[in-house]
Amino acid sequence: MNDAPAIDEAAADGVPPRVSRRRAALTTVAGLVVAGALTGTLWSVLAPPVHGVVALTRAGDRVRAYLGGEADHFFTAAALFVGMLTVVAVVAAVWLWQWRAHRGPVLVTALAAGSAAGAAVAAGVGAVLMRMRYEAVDVAAAPVTPEHRVHYVIEAPAVFFGHSPLQIACTLVFPAAIGALVYAMCAVATSRDDLGGWPPQEFPAFSGRTVTADGAQPVGPQSPSH
Repeated sequence: MNDAPAIDEAAADGVPPRVSRRRAALTTVAGLVVAGALTGTLWSVLAPPVHGVVALTRAGDRVRAYLGGEADHFFTAAALFVGMLTVVAVVAAVWLWQWRAHRGPVLVTALAAGSAAGAAVAAGVGAVLMRMRYEAVDVAAAPVTPEHRVHYVIEAPAVFFGHSPLQIACTLVFPAAIGALVYAMCAVATSRDDLGGWPPQEFPAFSGRTVTADGAQPVGPQSPSH
């Protein structure tokens, strides 16, 4: 049996990539940032606005309320935002896995960083576009009078589930974690330690003998001495 090192056929036929690993990482981050901007734009179109009223009570106080179940749209819009970012992260992870020459920790780090940056860009773009479509509700300036006690308003939905730093951070990090998890699952399912990337690593061909980790000669069963 031939004891020469065996290399995966696809890796042996491969050629050095024309794109450097650093450029591949920067391209990944830039692409995810652009995808985040497009996601924020699409979210601003799909997210439902919140309808409410500003009313004047008999005591002369101004109160603010939401019509029916319109308050649920605050949660619906935020959940839609996270869901869209998660889809982008999953698709990006699967697509990046096809970039075989650069498989490895550098690309998965770029995937996580780009997903988080894209989520931040998506939140900013979505919030700005929503604010352009729906003005902020000013309860004190609402045109309510004793003759017209109710004023209908439309409020922009929320990008995040809340305004605390922890809630915002979780929203931005969640799609990055999902993307990294999908990439890791692809790596676990690969039989090669080098993930089939470049440069390919050589592995000893199976010969039924044990090879030590330090490259020593194969050790087989010793015959009893006479």
